[in-house]
Amino acid sequence: MGARIPAEIFPPGEFLKDELEARGWTQVEFADIIGKDTRLISEVISAKRSITPETAMAFGAALGTGPEFWMNLESQYQLSKVRPNQNFIARKAELHSKFPVREMVKRGWIETNKNIEILEMQIFSFFGISSVDQTPSFSHAAKKTSYVDATMQQIAWLCRARKIAESAPSEKYTEAKIQQAISDLKNELEFVDGARNVASILAKAGVKFVIVESLPGCKIDGACFWLDKNTPVVALSLRFDRVDNFWHSLLHELDHVKHKEGMSSPIIDVDIFSSDGTKMPDIEIRANEVAAETLISKKEMDGFIARVNPMFHDEQIIGFAKRIHVHPGIVVGQLQNRKLIPYSFHRKHLEKIREYLTRSALTDGFGHMIND
Repeated sequence: MGARIPAEIFPPGEFLKDELEARGWTQVEFADIIGKDTRLISEVISAKRSITPETAMAFGAALGTGPEFWMNLESQYQLSKVRPNQNFIARKAELHSKFPVREMVKRGWIETNKNIEILEMQIFSFFGISSVDQTPSFSHAAKKTSYVDATMQQIAWLCRARKIAESAPSEKYTEAKIQQAISDLKNELEFVDGARNVASILAKAGVKFVIVESLPGCKIDGACFWLDKNTPVVALSLRFDRVDNFWHSLLHELDHVKHKEGMSSPIIDVDIFSSDGTKMPDIEIRANEVAAETLISKKEMDGFIARVNPMFHDEQIIGFAKRIHVHPGIVVGQLQNRKLIPYSFHRKHLEKIREYLTRSALTDGFGHMIND
């Protein structure tokens, strides 16, 4: 008799029963042939006992199948009993390999659940997809060092920003309002606590402003996108808790809003301050230049540098900042960006700003959790 592969998974006893019937042997007679107790044969047939290597040897010799046949039947049957659990593990592993599930649970974006269907449903809903192989529906454009597609961590951050932006307050957006808002924001540059007024100023201009803490390895500074053609959103990560980084990132994104960029495809700004020599897209160069000019006019900054370079003493920085009504940290940030002073110089002026923002802006992360 040749080896057989079952089309369905049955207990080995089912096959033994068929073999005995085909030969006209009773269980008592077969037990006598192989020198075993009749109870063993009965329990194998009723699937109450597993086939051991010793039993497989006896069955194979008596029935001419070889022991491998019976061991294979037993292995397939035992695997079939745990296969649903294995399927659960495989599906869960696939979710974890494609999506930042652990961080999403940790941040409260989805709930942990032992039911794989419920876990999948939450993830699919979050990303706007219907299967694990589908690309998330939130189209995107990533501005990063290599200018390749955004990572799944970055897309997850963007999807979360979009979700909470839907409930962020704002009036009707107009181009005139955004110009006024930028003018009003400039009045808040001198003191670090001026950041607490940013959310209300942007809301009056019709710009939804949200803060979403970055996911590990995300490197996102901010993003500009539109919920619809009349509703722009600026989202910041505040991954660098420094007064200069915040104001530059904010004004960078607002320049995208002014030019109605990010409307058809959201713009994710990664490593805005990167200076590794990689060519930036023109719109990013422009947004950086506009942000720097809005904070301190190039004419003023060039004049200050011409007067004091290379000796940028503390009192000179403070005096210049006070005269043009900006925080000293903004001056230090621009000097560092121009590589005129090391990043280790005048760091006391790079004050933390996050606490002022998270008190007034809709924030997800940094100890703040938004319930959907």
